[in-house]
Amino acid sequence: METPETSKFRLVALGVGVLVLAIYPWFGESYYVGLVLRLMILGIFAMSLDLLIGYTGLVSLGHAAFFGLSGYLLAIITPDTGPISIWYALPLCLAGTGIFALVVGWLSIRTSGIYFIMITLAFAQMLFYFFNESIRFGGSDGMFLFYRPTINIGSRQLLDLEAGHNFYYFVLGALVAAYALLATLLRAPFGQVIQGIRANEARTRALGYATRRYKLVSFVIAGMVAGLAGFLEASHTGIISPGHLSWHESGTILMTVILGGMGTLYGPVLGAFTFGLLQDNFQDLTEHWILMMGFFVVAVVVFLPHGLAGLIARIGARLTSRRPAGDQP
Repeated sequence: METPETSKFRLVALGVGVLVLAIYPWFGESYYVGLVLRLMILGIFAMSLDLLIGYTGLVSLGHAAFFGLSGYLLAIITPDTGPISIWYALPLCLAGTGIFALVVGWLSIRTSGIYFIMITLAFAQMLFYFFNESIRFGGSDGMFLFYRPTINIGSRQLLDLEAGHNFYYFVLGALVAAYALLATLLRAPFGQVIQGIRANEARTRALGYATRRYKLVSFVIAGMVAGLAGFLEASHTGIISPGHLSWHESGTILMTVILGGMGTLYGPVLGAFTFGLLQDNFQDLTEHWILMMGFFVVAVVVFLPHGLAGLIARIGARLTSRRPAGDQP
């Protein structure tokens, strides 16, 4: 159990991490600034899956469906003649993703275990083949976005996402907001119930909680947070393709969550950064970089069963347990 000292260490570490991300664009190379930006988006995506796996006990292999669907919705509603208002685009993308998550979740939570995994995978693959074979939506080539959404109030522009590092800081703000939202949610009674479901669903149901409803709400929230990540990804790259919906994408983000540490929120973000930076460096070393990445993931699973977040927690526990000589009884 986390002590007040280790909790304080974790908050300080998170604060330092946010500060480093905030100042990085001012001294980092443009390529790596773009890479960090994408890893922050993947961090949001990974946190959304951690809500399902690490806290609700629902292992999904089709989570990329919500990530890709949101990007496609943004591409569909964005005209070729000019940008669209974020006040219209973002709620519409999140609402569309939430409705789809509601349908998929309503059917999926009636199963469990391997059956839940397979039904979420089936829905994701259905969406993948729909967009992959649809000429209207670009087929296998996907769709392009020529403009990022605008943030205006009336005729006044609050933030130009095309200028400087504005979009970078917008994504950083989204990452912090998503973490704060999920952390607050998990400290609330709702969060305690879904963690009880993960530990022992039968006992939680016996206490009088409608566990299916809680799982469905958790599924929808996770889908909408993944939709936020997909919205940002499409805005960042200017393209969305069926590959964003594929089981490969779901598998990669699942591995990221396991690598970083399930049930921590910050662990999946750490896993996203670790995975992305190692991938970038391994690709420069050898064409067999996937093999090297596989060895690294296996080593983490074997020697760090709680992921990289577990290692951070151990370091924090050791540092906070040391007392100055004068404080010894």
